[in-house]
Amino acid sequence: MSDSILNSIILLASLGTIAAVVLYIVSKKFYVYEDPLIAEVDDLLPAANCAGCGSPGCKAFAEKLVATDDISDLFCPVGGNEVMKSIANLLGKEVNEKEPMVAVLLCNGSCEVRPKTTQFQGPDSCAISAMIFSGETDCQYGCLGKGECVDACDFEAMYMDKETGLPVIITDQCTACGACVAACPKDIIEMRPKNKRDLKIYVACMNQEKGGIAKKACSVACIGCSKCLKVCPSEAITIDNFLAYIDADACTLCRKCVEVCPTHAIIETNFPPKKVKVKTHFNASPSQSKVELKTENDA
Repeated sequence: MSDSILNSIILLASLGTIAAVVLYIVSKKFYVYEDPLIAEVDDLLPAANCAGCGSPGCKAFAEKLVATDDISDLFCPVGGNEVMKSIANLLGKEVNEKEPMVAVLLCNGSCEVRPKTTQFQGPDSCAISAMIFSGETDCQYGCLGKGECVDACDFEAMYMDKETGLPVIITDQCTACGACVAACPKDIIEMRPKNKRDLKIYVACMNQEKGGIAKKACSVACIGCSKCLKVCPSEAITIDNFLAYIDADACTLCRKCVEVCPTHAIIETNFPPKKVKVKTHFNASPSQSKVELKTENDA
């Protein structure tokens, strides 16, 4: 009986030894070396795993940063310039400083200006609605109002406004990760430069119908009238398919386009109110004085 137990112990010990040797050989044969710099870079990244950098996660982005000689085109939108500078110093590589970006909604068609004409009975989903339904209004280009962009945001930088039926972007919390852009089936969310004091001017409309049709569907739609194009001193505005677009890089924020837009489709954010300058011209007597009101542009 004792010999049987001893033989069993010896057999198990032998099998364990053989398995250990096999595992050792396999581990050596298929060992994948990982540069220790990858872990150090990963520690510097914000661990948001938002895919805003173009990689599926921070670890994958760290691997790309270490493996790429020229990282000037790589950027972490959540960490921003400070994080990228730290990574560049660690790796001894050059990195370009980039202007902070924020998401903007290219639709201003609230319930008040874009009334509903039909009712969708399907799933409460923007993606499904976009596939089988043009929307509950006569504008097939506008926001569907189901809030998938809000659900996609991991930074609580968006919420749905119950009165307007549109998402609202909190620019101070927006990291420009691009999750909301990817989630929107209508492609009406765009990343634009944040600028100093978050000053922005953009056309909040994507309707490509002719002017009369667009305005009938939404009273604040762009009608492609070209008035903004004519007054723009920096040639930052183009019109295509009856729709104006303002190039953020070329725009000087002069606000001339905002003043002439007949439908108020052009949005300006965080600009100070325009000052009204009073000029008094005196003639022979004070009773004959004339008062001239002049509006000055502060942008």
